[in-house]
Amino acid sequence: MTLAAAIESPSAERAGTRLSSIARVDVLRDFREAESVWRSLEQSGHFTPYQRFDILAAWQNHIGAAEGQQPFIVIAYDARDQPLLLLPLVTRQQDRIRIAQFPGGKHITFNMPLWQRDFAAGAGRDDIDALLAGIGRHAGKVDVLALARQPRQWAGVANPMTLLPYQASINECPVLDMVSGAPPTDHVSASFRKRLRSKEKKLQALPGYRYGIATTDADITRVLDAFFATKPLRMAEQNLPNVFAEPGVEDFIRSACLTPLAGGGHAIEIHALECDDEVIAMFAGVADAGRFSMMFNTYTLSGNAKYSPGLILMRNIIDFHAARGVTSLDLGIGSDDYKRLFCKDDEPIFDSFIPITARGRLAAIGLSSLARAKRLVKQTPVLMQMAKKLRGLLAR
Repeated sequence: MTLAAAIESPSAERAGTRLSSIARVDVLRDFREAESVWRSLEQSGHFTPYQRFDILAAWQNHIGAAEGQQPFIVIAYDARDQPLLLLPLVTRQQDRIRIAQFPGGKHITFNMPLWQRDFAAGAGRDDIDALLAGIGRHAGKVDVLALARQPRQWAGVANPMTLLPYQASINECPVLDMVSGAPPTDHVSASFRKRLRSKEKKLQALPGYRYGIATTDADITRVLDAFFATKPLRMAEQNLPNVFAEPGVEDFIRSACLTPLAGGGHAIEIHALECDDEVIAMFAGVADAGRFSMMFNTYTLSGNAKYSPGLILMRNIIDFHAARGVTSLDLGIGSDDYKRLFCKDDEPIFDSFIPITARGRLAAIGLSSLARAKRLVKQTPVLMQMAKKLRGLLAR
């Protein structure tokens, strides 16, 4: 079985045969070394908010380093020494194979390089080949690139990484597309709003009931304290492992949520429904000018849970961002029932497993096949039900 047979064919090239714009490829082994280029691309480049330096550096500091994952940050330059892209990666050893993957692990929904805008719009397969060749020339080279959960497009620009062989990601990502200036009922139907208003009347009777974004350190800390007290119990109810109890995760989340962005707001944005007695529900996610993307959430264990506070909060978040011109909103990986109440479509996301060395060829085929098998389980109700039962048994 060949790699070509294991992975779907790439999309058609968007540029004819020409010399690559990439003149040089550097690999940096420290996030701080890459920070100046990274932040310059954040100011004027094309990227998802998950690839902000402050989020991924916090993850590496609190989780990646402890797991033995080492930075492998690829920067491609043109002939004028201007950065064309920054591909943030970390490496891990699996048996004798060195795998490079995006940092952030399961906490990151979308992965993508940070691109210089014009380069992203016009990049061709020759540019991607030059990037791979540059990676392969570096000492301590990786054997295979495992590039998971990449969006096929972002903010209307096709992702040049689709020029590589790719396959559908393991999970879907439900998304709500919104037309700027459209009435709120185009985003959340009038009938659904009416049902939520009826439930919210019960919450509105609570002293100090309010919706808002946590902006001060005290507000952020208070909401996160409630999250870390409540979420483990909610996950236990569903026989799910508590990923937030894994080493470094809480420190990573608190650090990113408390990090202010230069243009205002925080690296991770927290929305909450509260009253004087408790945090009733919270959603945290990342945002840019065009997209809000949810990362984690929970809701109260008190009797107020019966009034669907999570759904009420989601309606508020949709209205808040729609009023500010955001044109799409997603609720993260997975097809939970509540997500489909708001998000009727799916964001096309893909994985690529690209060998860099001869030893990496078999690894790429193995990783690709494993991902395909996991997707099959997720897409097959009978197999998924069996997997859930097995997970429940193992959790006992």
